[in-house]
Amino acid sequence: MRLGTVFQALASVSVAALLTGGAWAQQPSITWLGTLPNGARSYAQGVSADGAVVAGYDEAVIDDEGVGGELRALRWTRTGGTTPLATRGANSQSLAVSADGRVIVGWTEHPNGWRAAKWGADGSLTLLGTLGGAQSAAYGVSADGAIVVGWADDATNRPAAVRWQADGTVDDLGVPTGFTTSWATGASADGSTLAANAYADRFRWQAFRWRSSGWESLPMLDGYENSLAAAVAANGAVIVGRAFNGFGFEDSVAVYWTPDGAVVSLGALGGAWSAAYGVSANGAIIVGAAEDSARRLRAFRWAAGVGMEDLNRVYARLLTDGSFLEAAYGISLDGRYIVGVGYNAATNRAEGFLLDTVPEPASLLALSVGLVGLLRARRRP
Repeated sequence: MRLGTVFQALASVSVAALLTGGAWAQQPSITWLGTLPNGARSYAQGVSADGAVVAGYDEAVIDDEGVGGELRALRWTRTGGTTPLATRGANSQSLAVSADGRVIVGWTEHPNGWRAAKWGADGSLTLLGTLGGAQSAAYGVSADGAIVVGWADDATNRPAAVRWQADGTVDDLGVPTGFTTSWATGASADGSTLAANAYADRFRWQAFRWRSSGWESLPMLDGYENSLAAAVAANGAVIVGRAFNGFGFEDSVAVYWTPDGAVVSLGALGGAWSAAYGVSANGAIIVGAAEDSARRLRAFRWAAGVGMEDLNRVYARLLTDGSFLEAAYGISLDGRYIVGVGYNAATNRAEGFLLDTVPEPASLLALSVGLVGLLRARRRP
């Protein structure tokens, strides 16, 4: 068989494989994470790069005597389902997971209050240190799990943003001038760029980008007096969060900050409220929650060139039983997996979810066309 004919045959087989099997055969899916035993509801907060590990927590049922209702840190895995994480008290939350899925971070109740927690792949619990005070909490982790970020009390019990190194060293990031407290909410892949916030008296919040050079205040969206940063892209370029007035319960808009510091509104879904909580590695896909025109809270996905989409509309065929997705809190590096909380009609309760969006057929078709073009080029003299 001639070389050109071989390439043609390979192209035909490859395209057929894409169209009839393999990636093409995969379909978007929703996995409801359930709860731990005696759980009332659950929330998914972070997801590993491959969608195999989810960090979150649930709330225990409150009994007739008012006992229960504790927050309980959990881990969901593709092979083991939903399992509890070790704690040091009645309440705990796991809030983020490393890209490789080996490290989960959050906090656990402790005799002295809250303590930042790091769980290993084997489920082992490590309590992270403070700045001389009683309490701490972790909200974000680098891709390899080496850097953990959050806040810790100093000797006067004032919370300040911190970064925990792999050896347990606590880096005091300080508090920006003019503010009283600070905390970090997310870390870039290498832990060098953080999404962070600071608070001042009289209800003033401000979003910041932190780098080794120090604190960089992020601009306020026109018409708003407060802002909060929720996450930073793995490449450190884009930070997402929200701008709001007052406490932000009624007047809030999802935003992102560009590498040069500009602030951009993501809009809403027809209602008056939105907030961004997660971002893909390159900053091109953002997830969060927004009110629709009926004032219902709905999970959204925003993509460059597409805008804000209601995930309930995009994946309506997965929600035909009356289930819905209320808020999206995390997204995998490549944007494929989205986690959050919604209503599971099958169990009649709020539950954490894992949405596998799977590459759209159009993307796979483009891949197949590109492959054919490559093979044709190989046949040319």
